[in-house]
Amino acid sequence: MRKIRKREHVENYLRSTYRGDTLLGDVFLEHNALPDLSLEDIDTKTTFLGKVVDYPIIINAMTGGTDFSREINRELSLIAKTFNIPMAVGSQTIALCEDEECKDSFRVVRENIGEEGIVIANLNAQASLEDVRHALEMIDADAIQLHLNPAHEVVMLEGDRDFKGILNNIESLAKNIEKPIIVKEVGFGISNEVAKRLYNAGVKYIDVSGAGGTNFIEIENMRYNSIDLSDIYSWGIPTALSIIECRKVSKELNLIASGGIRTSMDIIKAIVLGGDMVGISGEILSYLLHGGYNNAKAYLETTIYKMKILMLLLGKRNIEELKNADYKLTGKLRELVKDS
Repeated sequence: MRKIRKREHVENYLRSTYRGDTLLGDVFLEHNALPDLSLEDIDTKTTFLGKVVDYPIIINAMTGGTDFSREINRELSLIAKTFNIPMAVGSQTIALCEDEECKDSFRVVRENIGEEGIVIANLNAQASLEDVRHALEMIDADAIQLHLNPAHEVVMLEGDRDFKGILNNIESLAKNIEKPIIVKEVGFGISNEVAKRLYNAGVKYIDVSGAGGTNFIEIENMRYNSIDLSDIYSWGIPTALSIIECRKVSKELNLIASGGIRTSMDIIKAIVLGGDMVGISGEILSYLLHGGYNNAKAYLETTIYKMKILMLLLGKRNIEELKNADYKLTGKLRELVKDS
């Protein structure tokens, strides 16, 4: 059942039509006509999970557990290796059994990226300590994403209906796991209040995964259309708002900005708003599935080149300077921040 569902999720993503608003369009960045820099001066390197990466970009969690997803993970991991950026695998719940074929669809990521690169494991935040250790060991992961997905599960016909005790479980895992824990939403955003509760529970890495990207309510609705859920497709905290609100919690919080990140401008704005790293999933998957490895690689090359152009036009030499860039909020985002 899980294998079938994994494939359906990818196929339905490609057929999905609903596109929410990240509200990143409501972020204004001022042009610097005197940047006093050359393009060659721009340094996009940063440190994440104790390792230096060439760009503040993560290939975020997508899939795994089937032959179909093994090939996706193989090609994505080759891209991660080429650009020296981290990659997170999809949920490993399907591979916690003794099915070696399932495990191989995840192990291929570490095999391709090598010991020097960053690989991130992935399980539901309700996972046991034993399962988390198993998932980490399976791919020799540098950290694990624990995903929060009540909106996804509750609309899934065979999904969970009970979400009690999750924060306590996360707190216990944070105390007993030697490697970093990244708590991640799956496309509906993390609020300031939830970020505070996670931080106080010992979580130092949060991936906001805001609304505006992959919409799992629509994707599940396409799997089982006996009930029309289209009136709640818009549910969630827009990515831009989630970044701003989570950043307020602490300067020490390591914030990953994701959810509808598609362009170089999205990446730049997400970092300016408070992201330390930026996660991309759906967009790079689309390029991969529609044109293969070279198409996805070209997308990332072009995106990175335009990132450097934008950093130059802001007069920001490196990622730390970029984080301190001034910005103004407009439209709906300005109103939401003002009211928060």
